[in-house]
Amino acid sequence: MNNSVYEHIGSIVPKERILFHEPMSRYTTFRVGGEAECMVIVESKEELSQLVFFLAQSGQEYFVLGNGSNLLVGDKGYRGIILKLGKRMAGIHVEGSHLVAGAGALLSQVAAVARDAGLSGFEFAAGIPGSIGGAIVMNAGAYDGEMKQIVRLVRVMDQRGEILTLDNDTMEFGYRTSIIKDRPFIVLAAVFSLIQRDKETVSARMEELMQMRKSKQPLEYPSAGSTFKRPEGYYAGKLIMDAGLRGYRIGGARVSEKHCGFVVNDGGASAADIREVIEEVQERVRDMFHVRLEPEVIFLGDF
Repeated sequence: MNNSVYEHIGSIVPKERILFHEPMSRYTTFRVGGEAECMVIVESKEELSQLVFFLAQSGQEYFVLGNGSNLLVGDKGYRGIILKLGKRMAGIHVEGSHLVAGAGALLSQVAAVARDAGLSGFEFAAGIPGSIGGAIVMNAGAYDGEMKQIVRLVRVMDQRGEILTLDNDTMEFGYRTSIIKDRPFIVLAAVFSLIQRDKETVSARMEELMQMRKSKQPLEYPSAGSTFKRPEGYYAGKLIMDAGLRGYRIGGARVSEKHCGFVVNDGGASAADIREVIEEVQERVRDMFHVRLEPEVIFLGDF
């Protein structure tokens, strides 16, 4: 990043929120990754608008970061600019049976607010380790629930820095996808339509799902959650298990014995280790069953 780019960014956000050579292992749930050349902590849609417009016009590569729960950053780092959504872009408030959440809000936080307000519909997302922004982009889901079922409106920003409001139909939600997958939009906030229900019932359902997660998923290890999308007609975890890859390891990365659909950091893994395990799983399953496993994980930077 040349000095003119730095100076312009510094005219938009305070320089104490511009971080250089920031280790990305601090910001991803895999707990691996090299340094970002530059990270900018963004605390308002006005800042984001100016930054996005400038970066798009200048051709500077950038990536918008939420909770880093579906992200694998290479060991050699990322040479572009990371725009990290700050706490002021993570607000949550209730409007009757609607809940409004900023893109930076964690799903667990939103679920807790919904529970305390006696609103049902968000329970399935309580244990997903992500933010609202990422969950909307990929139509995150679990236990027969998905964002598509509860999203009413999504506010996004385009590369001109302008704000648009998209309704549920316009979002084109599909299995782990949305219109944002193919458009240069950044999620700012979402409005959810929920159902009034007593707090105890909502809380009990959240606890039930959390216990199911703990019993079936390797939550004690750093990971990105389910590593692969579910291939049509199959379950990724069973294909991986049937391919004899339960516990398969490269360096500090391995296929979980508890749930073969998870690649975990067993301690001391590099991003390259994790990527190699993912690629070996893909190759072995393709060779044995002629099924292509598509990662849910986003690969960013140089490996």
